[in-house]
Amino acid sequence: MTEPAGRIPIEVVEYTDPLCPWAWGSEPVFRRLRAALDRRVRWRRVYCILFDHDDDPAPDADAETAWYARYIEDIGHHTRAPRAFRLRRVAASSWPSSLVAKAAEAQGPEVADRVLRRLRESVFVLGEPADSPELALSMARGVPSLNLERLAADAASASVLQAVRSDHAEARDPIPDVLSVRGASPHPGAAKETPDGGHRYALPTLLIRSPSGVRAVPGWRSYEEYASAIDELQPGLLTSTVEPHPSAALARYRSLTDPERRLLTIGEWPPAGAVRIETAGGPLWLHPEEAATHPAAGPRASGACS
Repeated sequence: MTEPAGRIPIEVVEYTDPLCPWAWGSEPVFRRLRAALDRRVRWRRVYCILFDHDDDPAPDADAETAWYARYIEDIGHHTRAPRAFRLRRVAASSWPSSLVAKAAEAQGPEVADRVLRRLRESVFVLGEPADSPELALSMARGVPSLNLERLAADAASASVLQAVRSDHAEARDPIPDVLSVRGASPHPGAAKETPDGGHRYALPTLLIRSPSGVRAVPGWRSYEEYASAIDELQPGLLTSTVEPHPSAALARYRSLTDPERRLLTIGEWPPAGAVRIETAGGPLWLHPEEAATHPAAGPRASGACS
């Protein structure tokens, strides 16, 4: 849906980070929301850099990793998202994965979505965050229609670096609405203080803009809260979400968690050929073609279901 001049009337800005556990737990609702919007909005991702270059190093890396693994587990009690059996380390930096995710956008939205998904799975399925250029690129290897050489060149380019620097700055200029947030959510999403005394958006946050106003939906929220914010700005924009058959959903998304397949599909599960990957937080389901190139579908995969 566009206005007469061709301008998309609604922009959805997703403030995120490939390595953020709350953003990972929000994937089921965001996937459903994007399906219901069916590309009738401009959906733009802003990479906020959760793990920054100037963060102070932990005095005890093993203790920090153990603490962060418990933190991810606590979040998983709310989101039911998969988590790795063993977290190898806390990410040293979000810059490499954010640069690769931003670079993937030049190859189209489907490629960008799948590359970002693989980057998220690096930490929450494999337990090894994609915090170096080599690891980030290796996670993307095998994504359908992806030109890996182009991705590597773009991720190392000055233009993509500048784009992520702009994201970093935008994330640290939150609108006043999110400076103080209350709600029943375990992660209501008030803006986070930064070391320089400023603030950045909590992750994830959706900012919905239209000619008639702006709505912020921060933190971990239900689908209904996002839908309500969009309806306030443009009633009728959301379609009735039609849950696809499990095999069609797995072919479309290639990777589904249990919360996602319950929210996005209807019918008997699992579909024929689905590959089940065990995690400490429940299974991850891969399309067989995805499993052929996915780093998680090695010795740890339990095999195809039929």
